[in-house]
Amino acid sequence: QVQLQESGPGLVKPSQTLSLTCTVSGDSATINNYYWSWSRQPPGKGLEWVGAMSFSGSLYYSQTLKSRTSISRDTSKNQFTLQLTSVTPEDPAVYYCARHDLSGGRSTLDYWGEGTQVPVSS
Repeated sequence: QVQLQESGPGLVKPSQTLSLTCTVSGDSATINNYYWSWSRQPPGKGLEWVGAMSFSGSLYYSQTLKSRTSISRDTSKNQFTLQLTSVTPEDPAVYYCARHDLSGGRSTLDYWGEGTQVPVSS
């Protein structure tokens, strides 16, 4: 029904910008009726939600990362891109894109990409 795949460079230097793209495969109704999120999991830590968007233009960011986070969309390609600026050695993590289901008063990440590991060089 839904498939997601992250892509992007495998290494980011400190102070530079991390950029990752998620490509969504699914029908138009699915694409248009859900939000799409970025999350990350640093080594030894739990999952941290980064932000979400809809292809109609809604944007939501984690309050802790908002100042460094930007999510954009490409509706023609069913892609959305995460940009995290001024990266630090604390930003290495496995980054995931996922479908964000907000129906029924819930907030559920129900479909996930496989994740992509993003090291930050020293």
